[in-house]
Amino acid sequence: MEIRKDEDGNIIGCNKCGSRQVKKDGWAYWKSKKRQKWQCKSCGKKFLNPKIIEKAPFEKELQEVDFIPIDEIIEHRKKQYNQKLKAKKSKKLINIKINQMGPIGILHFGDPHVDDDGTNLAEIYSLCNLVNKTDGLFGGNLGDIQNNWIGRLQALYGQQSTSAKESWRLTEHFVNQVEWLYLVAGNHDVWSGDGDPLEFIMREHSGIYEQWGARLNLIFPNGKEIRINARHMFKGNSMWNTAHGVAKAAQMGWKDHILTCGHTHVSGYQVLKDAASGLISHAIQVASFKIMDSYADKLGLDDKNIFNAPVTIIDPYYEDDDNRLITTIFNPYEGANYLEHKRNQWKKSKKK
Repeated sequence: MEIRKDEDGNIIGCNKCGSRQVKKDGWAYWKSKKRQKWQCKSCGKKFLNPKIIEKAPFEKELQEVDFIPIDEIIEHRKKQYNQKLKAKKSKKLINIKINQMGPIGILHFGDPHVDDDGTNLAEIYSLCNLVNKTDGLFGGNLGDIQNNWIGRLQALYGQQSTSAKESWRLTEHFVNQVEWLYLVAGNHDVWSGDGDPLEFIMREHSGIYEQWGARLNLIFPNGKEIRINARHMFKGNSMWNTAHGVAKAAQMGWKDHILTCGHTHVSGYQVLKDAASGLISHAIQVASFKIMDSYADKLGLDDKNIFNAPVTIIDPYYEDDDNRLITTIFNPYEGANYLEHKRNQWKKSKKK
């Protein structure tokens, strides 16, 4: 005969006939609590509170447990999931209010790799200065700020003159040169794991920082909205079209005005029009500032670096199907000059 005991070791039985032959009979639920139900095998009585038939030979002092009750863990997990879900939904399209009147420009920096010996660091800092001195020009960054060699790749620090510590100092200094509209972390950046130093550095900036990609909705003072889909990379490659991945994204569902990415260290550009809405999308594959690349030399990859810092100029006074709404200029200095021209035209028109 199976003897049933309570949590204190006391032998329990039927509270009617006193029989020890009792069995579990499911659970009784009330509000957020549940209690064990019992049934007597002798008399058939069902009950919640069994009778103590024989007390345990000893009783131990109640001790504190070293874990959180399971109910609290479950509630915490529910709250954590709901918070993550709200955060994910809020990042699907991030609204950014543009307070500057008139046309604006965005200079999209391709992969900087600031610590690499093959990177044109002088050009990078020259463009930072260009962003800062040009009225209405904002900076965007497509990731891979530095090489960030980790794990088995750490041996590659032996192939560059910059140490790991110097690399992070260069990274911090470069990131703090510009008040970024957006900065997305690339694969080299996210190798740092959950303890992301870039996220810490970007806390001092008012722009958007996301790993892998960010989708922005620029809201201009006149109410015009421009969507920008900036990622480190879009899926898809073609030997015939260097902008295949980003152009495919525009054709296969992302109805954004500007789609741009880096990662592959090649340049490519396509303009596409959605027949249903008339929306004109600019698909821009941006190359890198890493001009000399031993890895590319090893694989025999062709030089397809046409531009690494294109400027998209947005004139919010045109409709989505007007090709004057967005102008893409590959040379950043020419882009800055054209933006200055556009803004001067706009200022003159406001005086009339």
